[in-house]
Amino acid sequence: MDKKSFLQAGHTPTLLAAFLYFDLAFMVWVMLGPLAVGIAKDLGLSHAEKGLMVAVPVLAGALLRIVMGILVDRLSPKKAAIIGQVIVLGALTYAWLVGVHSYTEVLILGGFLGVAGASFAAALPLASRWYPPEHQGTAMGIAGAGNSGTAFAALLAPGLAAAYGWTNVFGIALVPLSIVFVLFLFMAKDAPDAPPPKSLAEYLKVLKDKDAWWFMFFYSVTFGGFVGLASSLVIYFNTQYGLDPKMAGYFTAACVFAGSLVRPIGGNVADRVGGVRSLSLMYVIAAIFLAIVSFGLPQAWMALAAFVCAMLALGMGNGAVFQLVPQRFKKEIGVMTGLVGMAGGVGGFYLASSLGYSKQLTGSYQIGFLIFASLALLALVGLTGVKTRWRTTWGASHLTTAKI
Repeated sequence: MDKKSFLQAGHTPTLLAAFLYFDLAFMVWVMLGPLAVGIAKDLGLSHAEKGLMVAVPVLAGALLRIVMGILVDRLSPKKAAIIGQVIVLGALTYAWLVGVHSYTEVLILGGFLGVAGASFAAALPLASRWYPPEHQGTAMGIAGAGNSGTAFAALLAPGLAAAYGWTNVFGIALVPLSIVFVLFLFMAKDAPDAPPPKSLAEYLKVLKDKDAWWFMFFYSVTFGGFVGLASSLVIYFNTQYGLDPKMAGYFTAACVFAGSLVRPIGGNVADRVGGVRSLSLMYVIAAIFLAIVSFGLPQAWMALAAFVCAMLALGMGNGAVFQLVPQRFKKEIGVMTGLVGMAGGVGGFYLASSLGYSKQLTGSYQIGFLIFASLALLALVGLTGVKTRWRTTWGASHLTTAKI
């Protein structure tokens, strides 16, 4: 990548603001996962209830990405992001000051935390609209590296909960969130060539395009696997290997850092070799290591190594998908980011909840992991089926400078 060309092409303060907003929002989005051991103990939750508890914010974030995508196109990415941040700050303040006293209340809180997950649909268009096609993978990868916020949650939340109580972690989270909110107000700037607002009917037209559904499916596997594991691994390492919440958080953080830090690399590699080629390899690697971990490896460090490899593949796959999406749906990037992001969240909800139910019904996590590995292989088959059409229509060399 030509670094000078990239820096001249876009707006660096906005890209940084998008990253910081995305990073802190994702930290909050999956917060219930790292806190799940303590919450489950105090509220007396079953394996299935723990799985659903960490899955609800993921599902809520998925569904709210549609709303956020519409706000992005009808207001602007910056205004939509501000609205989302205010709602999350209010929900955390209430949870901290009033408390969470029942399973129903923790599920309701999870719904509000889903607004943080919807940040995806604002942060990525905010950055994307500033950059030309040949830099889309890199720009979207940098903004999307805010996935690393999920690692900060796993790294810090269990230790803070042990020291101050899990309810007070909500209050502690308000400090960095408030700082980033102020920085975002001053640093972020909407791109001048944003497309004009469209009616709801025009948004729905996108769903008539079969490519939209393909992208939704592909991302439901890559991002769904990433966020599903990020939400569930503290519980997994605690239950499967008896690690205390703090150590389970460290193990989870290592996995999530791996998946989030390579997202920009995945976007850059896709810029260089083509999104289809990069994504195809990532599906194979992810499927292999998810299958390996499903057999219940004898030592926690072995499972850690397998999960890191799976997360590396899923993280790079996330970057590859969003190297392709702006090429195909440049004018509808706001709504497509919402739709594709929604599908990713749905995939994460499925994985997180299925692991809990698999453990509850069979005494093992194996079925949950194997089914998701099969979905990765199914995505590979689908991608193989559409790549020729993509490369000879909207991805043809005479229509775009980007590699498909």
